Amino acid sequence: MTAWDLAVVGSGPAGAATAIGALRVDPSLRVALLDRAEFPRDKSCGDGIAPHVIDLLDGAGVTGIVDGHVPVSRLRLEKGSHRVDRTMRRPTWVIPRATFDLRLVDAARTAGATLLRHRVRELAEGSTLVLDGELEARTVVGADGAYSTVARALGMAPGPTAVALRGYAPTPPNRSGAQVIVFDTEGQPAYAWSFDRGDGLSNVGYGELLGRRHRPTKAEMMERLDTLLPAATDGGTDWKGHHLPLVTGRWRPPAGRILLAGDAAGLVNPITGEGIYYAVATGLAAGRAAAEAVIAGHPATAGARYARMTKRLLSGHLRHVAAAAWLGQHSRVVDAGLRASTSDQRVFDDLVELGLARGRITTTLARGLVRELATGTRSRRIEPRRNGL
Repeated sequence: MTAWDLAVVGSGPAGAATAIGALRVDPSLRVALLDRAEFPRDKSCGDGIAPHVIDLLDGAGVTGIVDGHVPVSRLRLEKGSHRVDRTMRRPTWVIPRATFDLRLVDAARTAGATLLRHRVRELAEGSTLVLDGELEARTVVGADGAYSTVARALGMAPGPTAVALRGYAPTPPNRSGAQVIVFDTEGQPAYAWSFDRGDGLSNVGYGELLGRRHRPTKAEMMERLDTLLPAATDGGTDWKGHHLPLVTGRWRPPAGRILLAGDAAGLVNPITGEGIYYAVATGLAAGRAAAEAVIAGHPATAGARYARMTKRLLSGHLRHVAAAAWLGQHSRVVDAGLRASTSDQRVFDDLVELGLARGRITTTLARGLVRELATGTRSRRIEPRRNGL
């Protein structure tokens, strides 16, 4: 049986980052990257890469990720009659996952990881961890996405979930050079998006929070996408659907030798559906924690080490995100946020930070929301009198 210091289940951004994080601690560690697919492979996603992700990778010695791609500085947010169109403090990139993930996997292999094509179906705990009776490891990190086999083996219960549909379509002139998000005005929290790749095509899609009863069909999601972003599906190809396991303010990583990172840990931003930042951040931390535990001769301490790292990294942010997601279920609050962003660049910047990386509900953002909510309340009180004159 093949023995490894660390076996990483799933070789997407979270898994590749895990391998990189571990090998940064000790390049001599035996690290296996396991994935059922052969790279390059497509993955359903919005393809948006925040600058914070590049910062993390730069810090881990990974360069060249955005080479050949065009930075996108403009972000347009719309809901009904409300619209804000501003330049972001720092640009983002729209990089197809087939390219982004392959570059990360190549970086992990360059660092010393071994990529194995293997679909993990079973994880057994004993003196060591055994995967499918074939691979033995001192520590394991589950980075195998929303349907994680490793999370199920740990008995992790699923949390709130969203569903999204993505395709690639020609970029019309009115959405060129921008990331565009249009919030739905009907039903539960939902939005359509169009992210310009800079090569004549855009990543377009629609996503919504799953309710207890209704589960939208592909046809219904395509219809909502075209309603919110007219003609967005024209010429579209490569339509793929996926589930998004949304994080809550109570996220706690499990203890022991088995860790979870990225989507497998339920780490998707409930406001935006962004998950790449969390995947890379927690992957790097999981890799470091596993490596330090193995080097110390106590693999079972990996979970405690990981919990300390992620607490510093995410705990405060996740509480703020959970609060913002709850507020965002109220239409008036979303309207107020858009109006406040239109009048104040600082509010806009804080909202972007909250949705893309480690942002919080700042004093500036809170004051802007309260101001616009109060203004909206006064307007509704005055309007009937005007109509009666």
